[in-house]
Amino acid sequence: MASGFGLNLRLALIAMSALHAGVAIAQAFPVKPLRFIVSTSAGSGADVIGRLVGGGMTAVLGQQVVVENRTGASGAIGSEFVAKAVPDGYTMLQVSATHTVAAALSSKLPYDLLRDFTPVTQVANAPNAVVAHPSLPAKSIPELVKLAKSRPGAVSFGSAGTGAPSYSAGALFAAMAGVELLHVPYRGGGEALTAVLTGETQLMFGPIASTLPHIQRGGLRLLALTSAKRSPLLPNVPTIAEAGYPNYAAGNWYGIVLPLKTPKVVVTTLRNAVLTAIGNAEISRRLTDLGYVVVGDQPEEFAAFMKNDFESLRKSFRAIGVSID
Repeated sequence: MASGFGLNLRLALIAMSALHAGVAIAQAFPVKPLRFIVSTSAGSGADVIGRLVGGGMTAVLGQQVVVENRTGASGAIGSEFVAKAVPDGYTMLQVSATHTVAAALSSKLPYDLLRDFTPVTQVANAPNAVVAHPSLPAKSIPELVKLAKSRPGAVSFGSAGTGAPSYSAGALFAAMAGVELLHVPYRGGGEALTAVLTGETQLMFGPIASTLPHIQRGGLRLLALTSAKRSPLLPNVPTIAEAGYPNYAAGNWYGIVLPLKTPKVVVTTLRNAVLTAIGNAEISRRLTDLGYVVVGDQPEEFAAFMKNDFESLRKSFRAIGVSID
C-alpha cells in the first residue's frame, strides 16, 4: 500500500505536469492559421465586423485569421460546423443576435447554442433604431402604441426575415405593448430598409448604421432605440424601455465562441487577442462609426448574456405563438 507521502508526491507531480502542459500549449498557440466562421455572406454587416476583428487578431497572434463565410439556415450551418470541429482553438465562430433568435424560434437545431460551445467574449453591441416613414402619424412610442391599438394589424413593420434581429425586436415590442403589428418579411435588411423608405411599410426596427443617414436627411423618423439604456452614440434619443416597458431590450450584438472543451489557456489567448484588436484606435473608431459599442467581457459574462437573451426571446415568442419548427 502506498504511503501518504508517496501518494501526495505523485499528485503533486501530476499537477505540475498539467501546469507545464498548459503553459506549453499557451506558449505554442497558435502555430498555424485560424479559421473564423461567419454565418452570413461576404459584404454583410456581420462579415464587416468579422473581418475587422479578424484582421486585428491576425496582427496580435502572428498567424492569419481567415474569415470563412458559411451561410444558411439563420446561422445554423456555420454553427453546426464549428460545434463539430476539433476543440483546439483553430476554428472560431462569430455568433450574433441572429443565433439566439434562431435558437428561441426552433428546438430542432443540430446543436445547442448554450451547451455545445465555449464562449470567448462579446465583441460589440448596438441597439436597433425604431424608425417610421414620415407619413405615419406617430412621433413617439406612446403615440405608436395608441395608433396600433386603434387600428389592429394596420400598422406594418418590415424585417430581414423571420429569425432576424429586426424581426425579433418588432415582435417583442408588439407582445409587450399588447398591439397587433403586421410583419412583412423581406430577403434582407436592404430590402426592408427600402420598403420603409418608400412607404411600402410603415416601421422598421433596423440597425443604427443603416438607418441613421436617412434619419439625418429626413427620410425616416426616429421614434426610439431598442436598448435597455440610452446609447452613448445617441444620448438624446429615448428607449422603448423608458416608454413604460422596462423589461424590453433588443438589438444587434456580436461575439466569439469555440467548440466545447477548448482548453482554457487557448480561450484566454484568443480573448486577449480580441481585446487588443478592439482596443486598437482604428478598429474601435470603425466599430463606433457602424453604431457599435465595444464590450470585451469575460467568458462567463458572455455565457450569461447569451442565456438571458435566449430565455427572454423564447418566453416572448411562446407568448405570441411564434415558432419555425
